[in-house]
Amino acid sequence: MDLITIILTALGLAMDAFAVSISCGISDDKNTSSNALKAGGAFGLFQGGMTTLGWLAGLSFRVWIENIDHWVAFLLLGVIGAKMIWEAFEDENECIALTSFKLLITLAIATSIDALAVGISFSALKIDILLPALLIGIITFALSYFGVFLGKMIGCNTKFKKYVDVFGGIILIGIGLKILLQHML
Repeated sequence: MDLITIILTALGLAMDAFAVSISCGISDDKNTSSNALKAGGAFGLFQGGMTTLGWLAGLSFRVWIENIDHWVAFLLLGVIGAKMIWEAFEDENECIALTSFKLLITLAIATSIDALAVGISFSALKIDILLPALLIGIITFALSYFGVFLGKMIGCNTKFKKYVDVFGGIILIGIGLKILLQHML
């Protein structure tokens, strides 16, 4: 997998965390810098970590799906992308305040479930996980950190959050299609 595809995958995965960080910034009262570091750290760590966990889980059944790995990656990325787009229009997209460590960890886990499935795809495609996991974590950290400040500036604009989620979903579907077409041609 080339570097551009890894970066686009990281951007796609980071969109949920970015949108939640914007929401957290909207609700921020005084400690914007501290909340931005907390959000960026938690979301980045969980995105990179869950990608790695998915990759490790995929190792156990990779031999059984080697002949259809491109289809597995396409389906997983397509479903994740479609789910992100669907949820962008389904959810109320409320603003969320970072009121506790427990809430932050819950949000970090919830936004990184997709990364687990992507990690399984990476494993099926025999992609070394170190660089993708690092880039996914770093990009998610940066976008989440920035998202808190952006949320503080824009106020509660749920329409913006919907566009972010749709954009992330389209990126993931596009990467799934790219993987499928590369293996079919």
